[in-house]
Amino acid sequence: MKRVVVDASVGIKWFIPEVHEHDALKLIERNVELLAPDLIYAEIGNILWKKWRQGEIDAEDVLGLIHDFKAVNLNIHETGMLMEKAWEIAKRHNRSFYDSTYIALAVESECQVATADIKLYNSLKNSQLRRHILWIEDIP
Repeated sequence: MKRVVVDASVGIKWFIPEVHEHDALKLIERNVELLAPDLIYAEIGNILWKKWRQGEIDAEDVLGLIHDFKAVNLNIHETGMLMEKAWEIAKRHNRSFYDSTYIALAVESECQVATADIKLYNSLKNSQLRRHILWIEDIP
C-alpha cells in the first residue's frame, strides 16, 4: 500500500469546497495509507477558526467538521518524535517548523508529503528533498 503524508492544506479540502478539492479527495478514495503529525489537528482547527471568523462557515458547522476530520483514518505521529529532523529541515531549507514537521515525517517514512501550499512546494521542488514533496495536482 502506498503511504502519503498529508498536510493541513490538503486535509481541509476533504471537507471545505476549495480549489483542488477533487485532487485532495483522491487520497481518501484510494487505497493509500495517510500519515500526519499530530500537529495537523491544531492546524485544521485554526483553518476552521479563520473561516468562521471571516464568516465563511457557521459556528455550528465547525464542530461537525472537526468530528468529520477526526473520523478520517490517519496514521498519526507525535510531533515530539520529529522535532530534531524538523529543525534540521527548517534550518537548511528556510521553511517554517510547522511545514518542516510534515517533511520530516515524509523523510522518516520514506514517502511524500501531499501539499496544496504552493510556497512550500516551490521551495522544495528543486532541492534535495524534491522526492519527498508532491503537488496536489500530481496526486495519481
